[in-house]
Amino acid sequence: MVRRVVITGMGVVTPLAVDLQTYWDRLLAGQSGIGYIELIDTKEFRVKIGGEVKNWAPETIFDSKACRRMDRFSQFAMVGAHHAIKDSGLDISKEDPFRCGVIVGSGIGGLTEYEEQHTKFMQGGGPRGISPFVIPKMMPNSAPGNISIHFGLCGPSRAVSTACASAADAITDALRTIQLDEADVMVTGGSEAAITYMGLGGFISARALSSRNEQPQAASRPFDKDRDGFVLSEGAGILVIEELEHAKNRGAPIYAELLGTGNTSDAYNITAPHPEGVGAARAMQLALKDARLNPSDIDYINAHGTSTDLGDVCETLAIKRVFGEHARKLAISSSKSMIGHLLGASGGAELVATVLSIKHGVVHPTINLDNPDPQCDLDYVPKIARKMPVRYAVSNSFGFGGHNTSLVVGAVR
Repeated sequence: MVRRVVITGMGVVTPLAVDLQTYWDRLLAGQSGIGYIELIDTKEFRVKIGGEVKNWAPETIFDSKACRRMDRFSQFAMVGAHHAIKDSGLDISKEDPFRCGVIVGSGIGGLTEYEEQHTKFMQGGGPRGISPFVIPKMMPNSAPGNISIHFGLCGPSRAVSTACASAADAITDALRTIQLDEADVMVTGGSEAAITYMGLGGFISARALSSRNEQPQAASRPFDKDRDGFVLSEGAGILVIEELEHAKNRGAPIYAELLGTGNTSDAYNITAPHPEGVGAARAMQLALKDARLNPSDIDYINAHGTSTDLGDVCETLAIKRVFGEHARKLAISSSKSMIGHLLGASGGAELVATVLSIKHGVVHPTINLDNPDPQCDLDYVPKIARKMPVRYAVSNSFGFGGHNTSLVVGAVR
């Protein structure tokens, strides 16, 4: 019999908030975390807006020396893990550390550290000016590595990097790790901090970003006819997942059950989705099969919903392909309309929102949906949160490279 896996703790670092309750409250209120970029000088850039984590102060939680030895994305992951573990009530000292692991995704890793050290080198510092911490700060596995070291998690530990599907794929791996009885508890999710000169410039060159500089909070508009690209954001979404009986035995709070996952590749284009949404559809179908559910069982989809011209249409087509007539009955919304695109962290932060929908019986809206695209003709819960029972839900994450991942969660029964 397959071991059942539940979600017992969650932590977020987002442009909206760095605590779970405020994050949820602001999502329900339809607030936007998008504004003008302050981390870098955008004078020479066509795009000047993004979703930054404001007033960032990890030193209030972790030793300042330790924080200086971590890139911003690792700091996000560490703070997210701190909040998730605290939320779960997990006492690591009472656990077998080799049965507790960590798998965290990041699409890019320590881009800030790389740019800073490269700049020092090019400005005359030479090889001797390169920090001894540049490699341990920039490597993508520094996030799970630091979490493992700080919290004493000796079980399976690794990083996953599949662009915008990174967090969802990390959660998939963590789920399988528990199901295969290789661990009882896993800390998992994703983290990203790519609002840098190269990060912003690269996405601008790829023509992926919205340039609605005059209206930052209206720039991310999934499924809207006037969308013009996604908004680059940063942050982390971290969850504690564990085997059901283990959670019950320690009296853990249980948010929801992680029921299934589906993973495919488009095998089509390095940046564009398959125009018919075939890979995305198959990922959802596999996730439903893994969860042993029918399409009609699903009440809500937290869409990948990036606000890109191709992406939103393809995801809509994929949903119709999978759910048929039931697609018209689904509530669908995009967290990215409010927090922007957290890249490799998006699947974590968005799964948190999906789980809270199940717990509280309310679905957050898709804001800025003023003029629905005729090709995007499903129910995207426009502008206002909706109270409704959510038994089972899907969270979608699709990444550059053609990576498609769908997660299914549901109330514990």
